[in-house]
Amino acid sequence: MGFFELNHITNVFGISGLLQVISLFGLLLLLSKAAQYYLHRQWLLKCLEQFPSTPSHWLFGNLIKDQDLQQTLLWVEKFPTTCSKWFWGNNPSVMIYDPDYMKLILGRSDPKPIKSYGFFVPWIGYGLLLLEGKKWFQHRRMLTPAFHYDILKPYVGIMADSVHVMLDKWEQLAGQDSPLEICQHVSLMTMETIMKCAFSYQGSVQLNDCGNFRSYVEAVEELTHRVHSRARTAFHQSNIIYNLSSSGRAFHRACRVAHEHTDRMISMRKAELENEGELEKVKKKRRLDFLDILLLAKMQDGKSLSDEDLRAEVDTFMFEGHDTTASGLSWIFYALATHPEHQQRCREEVQSILGDGTAVTWDHLDQMPYTTMCIKEALRLYPPVPAIARELSTPVTFPDGRSLPKGFMVSLSFYGLHHNPRLWPNPEVFDPSRFAPNAARHSHAFLPFSGGARNCIGKQFAMNELKVAVALTLLRFELLSDPTRVPVLVQRSVLKSKNGIYLRLKKLK
Repeated sequence: MGFFELNHITNVFGISGLLQVISLFGLLLLLSKAAQYYLHRQWLLKCLEQFPSTPSHWLFGNLIKDQDLQQTLLWVEKFPTTCSKWFWGNNPSVMIYDPDYMKLILGRSDPKPIKSYGFFVPWIGYGLLLLEGKKWFQHRRMLTPAFHYDILKPYVGIMADSVHVMLDKWEQLAGQDSPLEICQHVSLMTMETIMKCAFSYQGSVQLNDCGNFRSYVEAVEELTHRVHSRARTAFHQSNIIYNLSSSGRAFHRACRVAHEHTDRMISMRKAELENEGELEKVKKKRRLDFLDILLLAKMQDGKSLSDEDLRAEVDTFMFEGHDTTASGLSWIFYALATHPEHQQRCREEVQSILGDGTAVTWDHLDQMPYTTMCIKEALRLYPPVPAIARELSTPVTFPDGRSLPKGFMVSLSFYGLHHNPRLWPNPEVFDPSRFAPNAARHSHAFLPFSGGARNCIGKQFAMNELKVAVALTLLRFELLSDPTRVPVLVQRSVLKSKNGIYLRLKKLK
C-alpha cells in the first residue's frame, strides 16, 4: 500500500477508523491461520488413525522433556509394532520399532527430514550424514576405500596404543579409591584413535597438551544437547528467533570451537602434502586414509569437491568417528561392571588369547567370541544412536496394511527395537547368549549401526576399536559399578547419561 493510498484511507476513515480496519484485517488473518491449523491437524489425525498413541496436547504434544527413552519403553510394551508421537503443535511422527517395518523403511531412499536434521547444518554441513541423492552416492563411493580391511588392519596397533595411554592414566587415578567418571577419558581416547587413523595426526590427544582436544570434545557435548533441545522447542524452529536466544548463541559459540579444530587438522595435513616427498609417498600407497582421499580429490579435481564439501566431510567424520564409539564403549564398560560374572568370563577369554601380554593384532579380533557377544549385548541395551528419522518421499504401506502418505516423518527407534519384548524376551536383562553363533533372529532386529544403503560407513572400524579397548582394559582392571551413581539415560543424537558414568577401577595384579 503506497503513502498516498494510506493518506486517502486516513482522510476517509480517520485514525480510529484506520485502526479498526487494521484490527479487522489482523483478526481475519488470525482466523485464517487458525482454520488452516485446524484443518491440517484434522488431516494429520486422519492419516494417523491407524496408529495408536497416548493422549496428546494440541500445542505441547505428548513428549516429556528428557524422558524420551522411558516413554519409548512404555509405548513399545503397550503398542507392539508402532505408535504415533507428537512433538509440539502440528508436528507428529510415526515411531517404529518392528523389524519388518525397519526393513521396509531402510530399504527405501527417503531423505532425512530437513526440519530436524537441518539443525545440524551450521555445525557439520552437508557431509555423508546429511547429503542426499546423487551427491551422497558419489561421496560414499569416494570414501568407502578408506574402510577397506587393508586399511583397517594396521589401525589395530594404533587403537591399542591409544587405549594404553588411557589405561596408564587410569592406573594413576585408580589408587585414589574414588569412582571415576569415564566418559571424557573414553572420548579423548576415541578422539586420539580417529585423529591418528583417519587424519594422519602424529601428536598426543590424551596427555598434557590435550587442551584443544578437550575443548572440542566439550563443544560436541554442547552441540548434541543444543540440537536435541531445539528440535523439541516450538519457538526455536525459526533461525532468526533461535540465533537471538541464549541457546542459539551458545550453539554458535560451540560451532566455532568445533570448526577451529577441524580447520586446524585440514591445514596441518595440507601443509604436509605440500612437501613433494610426502605427496609422492601418499600417491604410491595402494589405499589412502580418510583425509588423504578428500585432499587428493580436492587437489586433482576441485570442481567435484569444494572447500565446503571437504570441511563438511571432516566435521561429520570427526564427530561421528569419535562420539558414537565413545558412547558405545562407555556403556559396554558399564554393562560389564554391573555384570561381574560376564566380565570375568570375557577376561579369561582374553587372557587365553593374549596371555599377560598387551599386544593385540588383527587376527586376535576374531578369536574373542564371548567378548564379542557381550559387546553386542551391551550395544543392544545401549545403542549409541538411539533413533534416526526419514521423511517419506512417496506413500508407504507397511506389512500389516497400515499406510502413510508422502511427506510424513517416520522415526526409527533403535532403542525401542532393541528393547522390544516380542523380539528379545526379558529385554532389560543382560544376556550375551542372545548373540551366540547359533542364535536365530530377524535380520533387522539388531541395528546398532543402522541398516540398508545408508548404514554406518565406519561400523567395522568401530567394532574393531571396541574389541581392542575391552580386551586391553580387562587385562589391567576389574571394573566395578558405583551403586550410589546409577546412570540416567537421555536421548540425544548419541546416547548419553545425564549424570555421567562412574566406575571404580581395581588394578589387577
